[in-house]
Amino acid sequence: MIRVLIADDHAIVRTGLSQLLGTADDIELVGAAGDGAEAATMAAELRPDVVLMDLSMPGTDGISATERIVAASPEVHVLVLTSFSDQARILDALQAGAEGYLLKHSEPEVILAGIREIVSGGSPLDPKAARVLLTNRRSPGPETKLTDREQEVLDMVGAGLPNKTIARRLGISERTVKAHLTNVYQRLGVTDRTQAALWAQRQQRDN
Repeated sequence: MIRVLIADDHAIVRTGLSQLLGTADDIELVGAAGDGAEAATMAAELRPDVVLMDLSMPGTDGISATERIVAASPEVHVLVLTSFSDQARILDALQAGAEGYLLKHSEPEVILAGIREIVSGGSPLDPKAARVLLTNRRSPGPETKLTDREQEVLDMVGAGLPNKTIARRLGISERTVKAHLTNVYQRLGVTDRTQAALWAQRQQRDN
């Protein structure tokens, strides 16, 4: 059973999401927070598998709440569910530790699929958000050179290894692997591991 905590300042959204989660046999709602501070506190107490995180909330916003949750409970997956699709918000959320980014106009089944995907090691990303990142991407150059560890992670992704195996080989956590991949995606101007793997394979051929 996937245990989910909702974080959204609008009661009608919390109610709607609660009803949606109730339609899934493999998902359980464990709580609903009305702001970021409450979400961070509840996440520490309840240890859900996934936090559905809104970004725009009074007081502690979703970005700050994500940082607090990831720092205190590394095993908790944060899936952003928001109305904003601008590049700055997307990058800030991913850098804060969110592992997925969906928009509120998503179909119900997309949200449920995103929850399942994120606990399976995936990084669900709304197509509109992906287009924003692709539109604003830069070609990698000297200023976007990967660190040695990022290059190690990218090489293993290019070899088709899953995050769990990469983490075990490098002696780091899966969350750290995902953090490195987020940086790699930004530097290379890609949005998922498939594109990153193709980039790595092209580089190996060229070299």
